Amino acid sequence: MLQYTRSVFFIVQMYVAMPVFGLVFAPWALFSRRGAFAACKSYSRYVFWTARWMVGLRCEVRGTVPQGEALIAAKHQSFLDIMMIFTALPAAKFIMKKEILMTPIIGQYARKLGCVPVDRGKRGAAIERMVADVNAGRAEPGQLIIYSQGTRVAPGAKLPYKIGTAVLYEQLDQPCVPVATNVGVLWPKRGLLRKPGVAVVEFLPAIPPGLDRDAFMTQLEAAVELSSDSLMAEAGFDYDEQRPGD
Repeated sequence: MLQYTRSVFFIVQMYVAMPVFGLVFAPWALFSRRGAFAACKSYSRYVFWTARWMVGLRCEVRGTVPQGEALIAAKHQSFLDIMMIFTALPAAKFIMKKEILMTPIIGQYARKLGCVPVDRGKRGAAIERMVADVNAGRAEPGQLIIYSQGTRVAPGAKLPYKIGTAVLYEQLDQPCVPVATNVGVLWPKRGLLRKPGVAVVEFLPAIPPGLDRDAFMTQLEAAVELSSDSLMAEAGFDYDEQRPGD
């Protein structure tokens, strides 16, 4: 009960702080991509700091973080992995649902960062638009982040990896860096409880450009799932005792 109470206070203050950071940085961020990065990374670090002392949740980044242009194909389990991956990378931008661009503050910052909107309801058109927008924005170097399963996936759940990642991999002709995580064990997809422990995102060895589509997807899924399973076990997740949604 005490941990649940702490979690509620943590969540409330986290979302109260979001518009505060957004407004404080707005004069800089509205005119500068650098300002938008500074705002988002400052807010994320604030969340990491408060998570540590309010609910006992520590954030850790492992592996070699890419510094140049790369496609980042990540496991997505909760809002926490978004902040951790974004903060670790020097110039990150996301493939995201177009609806997010319509939200106050977050939408304006996402545009400034160069995030790429897609309509998930129209798969073929979404991929074409995704590739076109990415190619059009390549004047802004950085790391493009895509969640290959297209949504948050609870620990233990199995969702297919979508072909959009392979299309981008082919079109961009850049290395693809898989990213594994265990954050959903401690910061779940749904619910208010935040558990103490170590939330990890791990940057795995890059997949070089040039593989055919099937080989790439097989290698990507194997790397992310195997490493994520290992990280989740490290955080205390047991497939035999827990089921998605528990």
